[in-house]
Amino acid sequence: MKALICEAYGEVDDLVYRDFTDPVPGPDEVLVAIKGIGVNFPDGLLVEGKYQFQPECPFAPGSEVCGEVIGLGSNVSNWALGDRLISLTYDFGAYAEKIVLPAAEPTPLPDFMSFDEGAALLGATGTAHHALRQRAQLKAGETLVVLGAAGGTGTAAVQIGKAIGAKVIAVCSSDEKLAFAKAQGADIGINYSKEDLKAAIKKHTDGRGADVVYDVVGGDAFDTCSRAMAWNGRLLVVGFASGRIPELPVNLTLVKGYSLVGVFWGQFTQNEPEVHAANMRELFAWVKDGTVTPIIDTVYPLSKGIDAIKYVTGRNVMGKVIIKPDEEIS
Repeated sequence: MKALICEAYGEVDDLVYRDFTDPVPGPDEVLVAIKGIGVNFPDGLLVEGKYQFQPECPFAPGSEVCGEVIGLGSNVSNWALGDRLISLTYDFGAYAEKIVLPAAEPTPLPDFMSFDEGAALLGATGTAHHALRQRAQLKAGETLVVLGAAGGTGTAAVQIGKAIGAKVIAVCSSDEKLAFAKAQGADIGINYSKEDLKAAIKKHTDGRGADVVYDVVGGDAFDTCSRAMAWNGRLLVVGFASGRIPELPVNLTLVKGYSLVGVFWGQFTQNEPEVHAANMRELFAWVKDGTVTPIIDTVYPLSKGIDAIKYVTGRNVMGKVIIKPDEEIS
């Protein structure tokens, strides 16, 4: 099979598109023909050796797939050949034409969703849903500030925040991105390249500050939001797309009475599988009725996976970027 391989940690440009050993399912695994791959900001960090996990080289990066079952381990009874699924890949390996997965981990892909939609849904939307439902416990009527609101998971946070009934403030770096975020349901937009972020948040919350901040950016934006929180607020740590992991003067949480809350969706799916399954049922219902819509920015062939990663890490994306095996590109 073809795969995009990290031969050694280094630059994204050093990835190699080449033949790689076909995976063989063990007794409790399924073999999947990959139809779509979700591209995420950490994929670039992983290749550069800057992520919290460092698999042994050579390996294929990528952690979320959508595909069709083409092989069954001898003990597998919960899947049949031809079944469609979406799944995280906890050991990476998604940037390939095939993958083996533990049979207990994937989620069936509903018939009303395409493979492209499945590839765009899982990581970005699953993260936002878990963050707002379980970690923030966002309530109708509260104010949600979404940093990086035009990106894949930011877009999902905007849509889910509105589904819950929150007032959503989108924060972006350009007017074009703000228009996109508002098209996804954001009530208010803040262009932080033109406005003082703290002052704008205070203005749009009548001086209270944000009840919940969904932060995938880190860096200066985190620093600012840590001083613009409402009493009993929740500042969600989701990612560090700015490239700087911020440090928090913890006296701010004491004086302002807010909570700093970490969000690690991948670990959550393993530690709380029943809650994760319930989350996916709600997400699928929202997709079916149009409340949540996976927004796809660009589809790349696997052979151009380097370009896909660089596009995402360049922070110019509006929605989700996905990769498909070259033979799946029509």
